[in-house]
Amino acid sequence: MSSNVSYLQDKTVLVTGAAGTIGSQLVADIAAAGARSVRAFDHGESELFFLFERLRHLRKVTPLVGDVRDYERLRMAMSGVDIVFHAAALKHVELGEYNPFEVVETNLRGLDNVIRASLDANAEKVVFTSSDKAVNPTNVMGASKMMGERLITAANNIRGQRRTRFSSVRFGNVLGSRGSVIPIFAEAALRGDPLHVTHADMSRYVMTVPEAGKLVLESGALTLGGEVFVTKMRAVRIAELAAVIAKTLSRGRTSEVIYTKPRIGEKLYEELLASDELVRAYETERMLIVLPQAESPLAVPPPTSASYGVPLAPVTREWHSGNEACLSPDELAGYLSTEGILAPWSQL
Repeated sequence: MSSNVSYLQDKTVLVTGAAGTIGSQLVADIAAAGARSVRAFDHGESELFFLFERLRHLRKVTPLVGDVRDYERLRMAMSGVDIVFHAAALKHVELGEYNPFEVVETNLRGLDNVIRASLDANAEKVVFTSSDKAVNPTNVMGASKMMGERLITAANNIRGQRRTRFSSVRFGNVLGSRGSVIPIFAEAALRGDPLHVTHADMSRYVMTVPEAGKLVLESGALTLGGEVFVTKMRAVRIAELAAVIAKTLSRGRTSEVIYTKPRIGEKLYEELLASDELVRAYETERMLIVLPQAESPLAVPPPTSASYGVPLAPVTREWHSGNEACLSPDELAGYLSTEGILAPWSQL
């Protein structure tokens, strides 16, 4: 691991949602970064068991069954913890539209529990995993993530004399994660079935699972409190992604791309920054950093490169997937190959 995660060495770290795609990547990366111990917290018993079996040899991982909706369980799990990575969430847009109150319970009440339990434990840092769907949200899940970012920033104002600093990271679509479009397209292509795309102009920012994990850990290293960190991501058109996957995996069978219609709550494009954030957003070589609003008690003078220890410049353009130069089919095929995104299905 690079030196910018040296802050994890000899620390006790808790990861919520630890059995999920991002959570399990974080647990492995944190253990490799030299943490003293990693507490893997998740309500999914079976997936948590399999994660523990994969990482048992490290002798650093403790599997903790529990739900972020249960404050007392969280408080016990966080006793003595130095750093918290909060990845537990209900994330599926369409399911969230049918189950909005469950989204509130997990994504907002659960987050409130994480904040309060972290303060009770006097944790050093708390990093919340958000989504680009928090920018100008059109669905319940995105709205919950937007509110989550606001709660995390505000939490810095109530910490009192505690050392705890709170920040957020904003993901794009994580390719290959459970429930993402890649497994759906890949399995359809292997069967020779049509690949369903909801609109020809649908575009998304994408990142790999390791990139997502790296963003979270680097954000924890950089944070001063209250920021939202965003990785500069590639934009793709979903129709072209489907066509490339069909060509790569169909193996002589015909897997055509069929257009349906946008699902409830679904946007044609995604944005990494809201318009009001541009005036307080800065960029490094690989990341965007959104500072707290000027009227916030956390607001600080414009940062310098010394503030974060990396070269820094104001953001001067919008980040809108519909206006980006998306990866071409050849570039997309190369990216999927280089990152091994389709490897689990190519071997079938």
